[in-house]
Amino acid sequence: MEIIRVTSKRELRQFVELPYRLYRSDPLWVPPLRSEQFSQFDPAKNPMLDHCHYALFLAVDEDRIVGRISAFVDDLAVSHWNRKIGLFGSYECIADDNISRALLYFARDWLRKRGMEIMRGPWSFASQEWGLIVEGFAPSPVIMAPYNPPYYSDQLTQFGMSKANDLLVYEIDVRKGYSFPERYLKLTDIVQKRYGVRTRPVEMHNLEADVQTILHLANESISDNWGFYPVTEAESRAMARDMKQIINPAACLIAETADGRPVGFAMSLPDINQVLKGLNGRLFPFGFVKLLTRLPGLKQYRMWALGVIPEYQGCAIDTLLYRATYDALFCSDLRLEINYVLEDNDRMNNAIRKLGASPLRRMRVYEMDIDSPEHPPS
Repeated sequence: MEIIRVTSKRELRQFVELPYRLYRSDPLWVPPLRSEQFSQFDPAKNPMLDHCHYALFLAVDEDRIVGRISAFVDDLAVSHWNRKIGLFGSYECIADDNISRALLYFARDWLRKRGMEIMRGPWSFASQEWGLIVEGFAPSPVIMAPYNPPYYSDQLTQFGMSKANDLLVYEIDVRKGYSFPERYLKLTDIVQKRYGVRTRPVEMHNLEADVQTILHLANESISDNWGFYPVTEAESRAMARDMKQIINPAACLIAETADGRPVGFAMSLPDINQVLKGLNGRLFPFGFVKLLTRLPGLKQYRMWALGVIPEYQGCAIDTLLYRATYDALFCSDLRLEINYVLEDNDRMNNAIRKLGASPLRRMRVYEMDIDSPEHPPS
């Protein structure tokens, strides 16, 4: 077995294709679009690469690809966190501890040579795809959420990595009898009158500006959250472009005061994984038609982000946004997955639990100190 660095188009294709083979028989895995996976490593399509240096590695055993990993330094994250934290991601490996150890060693060594002091991950080249599932492997993952077999956690801990933080996932499911609590209906009516705050959907004809408003709100409202670092203007434009393909404007809300000042947001995305599951990662020849015809009828959503600026935190504006999302999407078979919520964000976790959402999954991000050089594993 050997570890090689990806340097050619052929090796990049092998890197991207590995999960489609590893998870071929796993009924829970949802094959992502191959085109989207290739785009993550194309600077012309992924502006996150403007502030990242990275390397991709493959584990090869007798001409067979048996594992992969990425290692990268995000200059924007290092600057915002003011810590020399390097990241790893794209982690896939067969159930072999020696191969896992070799992959992690090469990623750590690459980061060490670039002056990093801590290795953290799994972390993605796409926004908010962090961590491993450690509890709640079913049901299948929603849009922009990772999936992994249970043994990955053991592979990371056996290498010496430990918990950096946990991310919690909740769900509300009308099919299971959920309804928005009556007492919070009354509370949100009071909040609207007291603070003069209303919610509105994003406007498709002005989507890029509304997405920039949301990202500015995020930069202000959650900038102190663990793992956060600002999104660039180029990333916001790319996000608006990508979202336009799938967005339901009624599910992406901005909270504004009476004079039009934005003070909060909630963004929920239709779970297109419900459609992608049968496409094997390919839109053509018939997948694009299937996506277009089924997208308007999707009843499952992921609440991707919610934030309220500090001045209005503690005023139940978050509850107002939850209610507005529920009202906008309500139907007899609505299911909404809320992720990710930091385990140590007591205010947010308490609010979600009081609204009657049920715990569903636990994701974990790992980290370790980067030590002095060691001999690579055999």
